[in-house]
Amino acid sequence: MKRQIIHIDEEKCDGCGLCVPNCHEGALQIIDGKARLVSDLMCDGLGACIGHCPQGAITLEEREAEAYDERAVIEQMVAKGFNTLVAHLNHLKEHKEFGYMKQGVRYLQEHRDELDFDPDAVIARVHSGGKTSVAGSGGSNHQHASEGSDRCGSGGCPGSQEQTLEAPAGETLTQTEPLAQSQASRLKHWPVQMHLVNPTSEHFYEADLLLAADCVAYAMGDFHNRYLKGRPLAIACPKLDSNKEVYVQKLIAMINEARINTITLMKMEVPCCGGLQQMAQMAVENARRKVPIKAITVGVQGDVLGEEWI
Repeated sequence: MKRQIIHIDEEKCDGCGLCVPNCHEGALQIIDGKARLVSDLMCDGLGACIGHCPQGAITLEEREAEAYDERAVIEQMVAKGFNTLVAHLNHLKEHKEFGYMKQGVRYLQEHRDELDFDPDAVIARVHSGGKTSVAGSGGSNHQHASEGSDRCGSGGCPGSQEQTLEAPAGETLTQTEPLAQSQASRLKHWPVQMHLVNPTSEHFYEADLLLAADCVAYAMGDFHNRYLKGRPLAIACPKLDSNKEVYVQKLIAMINEARINTITLMKMEVPCCGGLQQMAQMAVENARRKVPIKAITVGVQGDVLGEEWI
């Protein structure tokens, strides 16, 4: 069958291993100094590992692959213990893969007599949205990948750890309020750089994406209130960034898997910024779904020079 599955560019991969703890299905291993997909059966095609590869070596592609098998994944994970199973089921929950969640839960219930821990405790922890580290829960105390990624030495870098950001308490600013009263950030998540974002993160799910060139926020004094408010953000520089083909694949994943509604693309008036629009259009052309793109051109003094739907 044809389905979305990860592809690893061995020339770009340096074997750093940051992707491995961020694959909640255990489908990745470092073998002979390179990241390898060890089983099509264990790759769910959601791309959670993509944003954790600093080299941009991992992309999503559609190809012939064995169907993802949740029961096979759970069977492999049982030996890793309570915390790893909670992390995996939380991963499915975050990506709204409730069918796979039910399969995993059913496996645990059917094999409860063979487990070193109570499967009901796993299910309760997932439903409560709690952390995965549990003293005395039996099995291995593996940490959730997102918890482990806050220390560079144990599977990630603090700068790429996914976060949800909250507005200051009582913040109810509108676009019409004076600039002096409108300095609160409207950024709702982290990271935002295209090489670091997870394209299937809940932040992008059924949202209106704001795709902006790096310089836009510096040129526009009212960028946060006028354009960023209420939108997830991804930024890129079409002139200076490397491995920009990864951006196209991530945008395709946002369209197909995160099911974004629209793309508001903000680029500077300088010619090199046209590359950002080309990447967005290429992604829409190659995606299974079609989403509209609103292109906004910003002058170097922060004025809007033009808006059009493309």
